[in-house]
Order: sequence, then structure tokens, then C-alpha cells
Amino acid sequence: MLKKIYRVLRTTIKGFTQKNNIDISFKTDFDHFNSIDNQKKLSCNWEDIYPCLSDNTKTTNFDAHYIYHPAWAARIVKQINPEKHIDISSTLHFCSILSAFVPVEFYDFRPAHLNLSELTSGQADLTKLPFETNSIESISCMHTVEHIGLGRYGDPIDPDGDVKAINELKRVVKPTGNLLFVVPVGRPRIAFNAHRIYAPNMIIDLFEGFKLENFSLVTDSNDFIDNATLEEGEKQNYGCGCFWFIKI
Repeated sequence: MLKKIYRVLRTTIKGFTQKNNIDISFKTDFDHFNSIDNQKKLSCNWEDIYPCLSDNTKTTNFDAHYIYHPAWAARIVKQINPEKHIDISSTLHFCSILSAFVPVEFYDFRPAHLNLSELTSGQADLTKLPFETNSIESISCMHTVEHIGLGRYGDPIDPDGDVKAINELKRVVKPTGNLLFVVPVGRPRIAFNAHRIYAPNMIIDLFEGFKLENFSLVTDSNDFIDNATLEEGEKQNYGCGCFWFIKI
């Protein structure tokens, strides 16, 4: 049985390395490690192998959208310094880390069962938010609205789901309150059922009654531009537009 597994693995590794032009010998590294491991603090057996064959890179790879936009938002929340921050369906990394510094309420259509101090988690429909009108000082909804109404996450199919969600976010923010809003920007289109991409000026028009305090951008080349221009956002194919709005 082990010989069969080894043959399959060897064939898989060979095919993977040839396809991706990777100069690596997993078995050679395995044997070398065991030959110089004199202390044997932990067993290293072939039946326990867990090949990771694409991590030997010169630089650390990362998803620029999902590294930069929470970092951008955290810096703004620090600047706002609210008594409490509410987040709607953004990446869980944001609310979980932010809650170390400010109390956070997190809500998602598919609730996340999180157990951290200063963080509460609940269920909410972004098109029918359970908050009073003009009640929230600091709220975020990042890389989320582009999905609403496409059915990807089990939500009802609705071509206007994104607009309904935006109108709800506008409704609950109190005057002078802050909204951190992130969506893909660039050539406007729907990539069904993954997401929508918006021209930045479309977002500005949808947020009538709000002042744009800051627009920052992750470009197609994975660069981050703080205080970018809307025109720079228009030039992208699939950029990440970060909008800090203040309700007038």
C-alpha cells in the first residue's frame, strides 16, 4: 500500500514540478533531513509527509486586496477612535484583530462563531440591517457589497441587491458618522456569480449625502496607493477601491 502511495506521489510531484518549472526534489530533501537529524526530537516518517511544493519563493506572496484594505481600515478606525465599531461581513481577520483595541460588533448573513473578548458576532441581512436610522458612529463593510444578490453565499438572487445594501448602510450611519466601504473597482461589469466591479464614480453617485474623506486603491499590479485619485481607480481591471465616507 505504501509503495502504491509513493508511486502516486512521485508521479504527482514530477508532473507538478515539470508543469510549474520548479527545480525541487522532495524525496531528496526528506532523506537529507533525516540523515542530519541526530537528535530525533520528533519522528519524521514517510507516512506522515505533507508536501508543500510551491512555497520556495524569493519573496512572500500575499493577496494584496485582503492585506491592504483591512490595514487601511484599521488605521482609519484608530484615527476615528470610536467607542464601538460595527463591521458587516468583512474579512474575519479585520474584526478579530481590531477587537483587541476597540469593542467590535460583527454581523454576517452566515454568522461566524467567534469567541474573543470585546468581539460579539451575530447574524444580519445587509439589505435589512437591524439598526435604528442615524444611529451608528463607525461602521465598515468591505469587499462585501459586490456579492449581494448574486446568490454566491446563499442569499436571494437580486440584481439590485448591492444598491439595497448600500442604501441600508447609508440609513444607519448617524450624521457626521463614518463608513469604511470597499469594493472592486475598474472596468464596470458583473463576473457572475463571484462579484461585481464598479467604476469609482458609480460608488460616489450611490453615496449621495456623504462626503468622500479618503479614497485609496490597490492596483492591478498589487501596489497600494493612499489618497489615490478616482481616475486611477477607473484605469484598473480588478482593483480594490477603499472609500472613507462621512455622512453629511
